[in-house]
Amino acid sequence: MTEATATAGALERLSAEGVSIWLDDLSRRRIDSGNLAGLVEHQHVVGVTTNPSIFQAAIGSGDGYEEQLADLAVRGVSVDEAVRMMTTADVRAAADVLRPVYEATGGRDGRVSIEVDPRLADATAATVAEARQLAWLVDRPNAMIKIPATRAGLPAITEVVGAGISVNVTLIFSLERYREVMDAYLAGLEKARAAGRDLSSIHSVASFFVSRVDAEIDKRLTLLGTEEARALKGRAALANARLAYAAYEQVFGSADGGTPAGERFAALAGAGANAQRPLWASTGVKDPAYKDTLYVDELVAPGTVNTMPEGTLNAAADHGVVTGDTVTGGYERARADLAAVERLGISYDEVVRQLEEEGVAKFETAWQDLLDAVAKSLNSKGVDAE
Repeated sequence: MTEATATAGALERLSAEGVSIWLDDLSRRRIDSGNLAGLVEHQHVVGVTTNPSIFQAAIGSGDGYEEQLADLAVRGVSVDEAVRMMTTADVRAAADVLRPVYEATGGRDGRVSIEVDPRLADATAATVAEARQLAWLVDRPNAMIKIPATRAGLPAITEVVGAGISVNVTLIFSLERYREVMDAYLAGLEKARAAGRDLSSIHSVASFFVSRVDAEIDKRLTLLGTEEARALKGRAALANARLAYAAYEQVFGSADGGTPAGERFAALAGAGANAQRPLWASTGVKDPAYKDTLYVDELVAPGTVNTMPEGTLNAAADHGVVTGDTVTGGYERARADLAAVERLGISYDEVVRQLEEEGVAKFETAWQDLLDAVAKSLNSKGVDAE
């Protein structure tokens, strides 16, 4: 077996199980070099996600952005405008690379996500306005606008979906918030239907974060130090994600038809609506003691998306173990694992609330770092960036 065949094998099996493989990374160099196109052609990548941290790393390096930065400097644009122009240009170009996948899958895949300014996470109206602006600027049918699942983000999801814009809901940590996200999506579809929009053109994913849950709960289990606590390490994140999939099946129905869709979505599906697929995010392991493909191998289920940083993608291709559905048979164990964590005095509600707050703060920090780096670049070209 050649190296190329071995590489394709594990990812091909993952795709065959109904998992869409998306790359959690983007840069201009990746696009211009043909790397992204190569991943689509050879590594079964059918989508791309971005976030403020990814753009901070890409644009902050300056690699591939020099010409556009010079043009923006000559025009005297603000720092915010410069960042918006560079990020939307990258997403537009990536969307063009993935357009054939979008066409071949009827809009299900071939998607590229771009996030609203994270500083707007607690402002509903501003998030809606920003989402509309980003959709207009990217101007590609396969773009998805990322909206955080904050309290203020929920009504924004409804409004943006109601406007016919496809949405990637990000920073979901709790099962309760995930149910609220699904409800917000359904409310948006109902608004879109009332406005006479084509529901079949609206797609959505719900990005359920994985590894950060283990990182926080494992830290608390380590502090407890008991044998029972140590035995629970590395189990909470998978349990949380598996129960999220159970919640998804209750609303949208199971792939095998064993669990029918809820009445609310069934009525919308009759008008052409698409289910909001669960997307496993933050799938790179944080603890080097864990197998680097843990959150790939153990979260295989039909109708899901796994967005991976390139290191995790390469690891999955090289030595991932895909043996079939590893989610739907594990609901009882998942409930038991989370209950065991609670019995040890670790509050699930406290952990997921903390993770949401930290997630928003991390993206705000990355965005500010990006703004600072771009301001420095513009100033170096003789422009007083504001």
